[in-house]
Formats: sequence, C-alpha cells, structure tokens
Amino acid sequence: MYLKDAQIGRTYIVENISLPFQMERRLEALGMTRQTPVSVLNRKGKGILIIKLRGTRFALGYNITKNIEVKEGEPHA
Repeated sequence: MYLKDAQIGRTYIVENISLPFQMERRLEALGMTRQTPVSVLNRKGKGILIIKLRGTRFALGYNITKNIEVKEGEPHA
C-alpha cells in the first residue's frame, strides 16, 4: 500500500521510496529511511498528510505520499 492511502491514528513502516534522487535524499536526511515507523496524525485532502516521523511532525503532499510504499505497523499511543 502507499502512504497516500494511510488512515489517521495508525502507524506504518516505510518499505520503499520511489522519488527523484534529490527528493529521496532529502527525506532520508530528515530521517525517513526504510523500516522507519511513520504515524499519521491528520489528513488534509487527497493524499496530503500530517505525519510524525522520529518525533517530528511533517506535512507531505500527494506527489510525495503516492510514491512511498508502506506496510501496516504497530498502533501508536
């Protein structure tokens, strides 16, 4: 499944990121690497998400979330 389809209040594990090289490296620099847990805090329209990644909140647009493959992880508290 892709991050764009994620549901609020769930935690997902990043499996693959298929973005242009520079954008992928930027996300990695921010801490989004394979096997990283990502919690979905809110949705703002079609595929636009507010996520929590390594203790920091990020907003990601549809063009990014549609290219990040995730799998269901452990529920967060």
